[in-house]
Amino acid sequence: MADIKVLTLVGSLRAASVNRQLAELAAESAPDGITLNVYDGLGDLPHYNEDIDTEDAPAAVVALRAAAAESDATLVVTPEYNASIPGVLKNAIDWLSRPFGNGALKGKPLAVIGASFGQYGGVWAHDETRKSFGVAGPRVVESIKLSVPAKSLDGKHPRENAEVTAAVRDVVGKLAAEVS
Repeated sequence: MADIKVLTLVGSLRAASVNRQLAELAAESAPDGITLNVYDGLGDLPHYNEDIDTEDAPAAVVALRAAAAESDATLVVTPEYNASIPGVLKNAIDWLSRPFGNGALKGKPLAVIGASFGQYGGVWAHDETRKSFGVAGPRVVESIKLSVPAKSLDGKHPRENAEVTAAVRDVVGKLAAEVS
């Protein structure tokens, strides 16, 4: 069986964000046969605008859609901003949902995890992200969940927490198992 390719989208643009660290941990600890591509171009996307969503779409959009098309599954790792989904991630969802009903992630499994500084680790944003992606076309795997309260990491990289490391590895394995 060929490697399973997982597109990993991070809802925070900060280089040192805990969510980027979780995405890196997922890539590092993935079971054999699973490759994660932590996508770095979300900050380059223009705001969604149907007027520019043409055959000559911006290069950043073309690159995101190509990465999505080449993937077998998607892992979204996101914080919670103001009790909801970060704007950069919502914008990516809008671009990936087009053409409506036939976007690059159509029918592919997708899971949402992440960390946030609230006591529940970003549960509201994760739920909103699942809802938005569910309308956008991928097959959201509702049973895969991981919401890490960032303060539980005591300022350390998530890889230094054995429980979080095991949970992230488990998430990646379960998501890969959803690939048909």
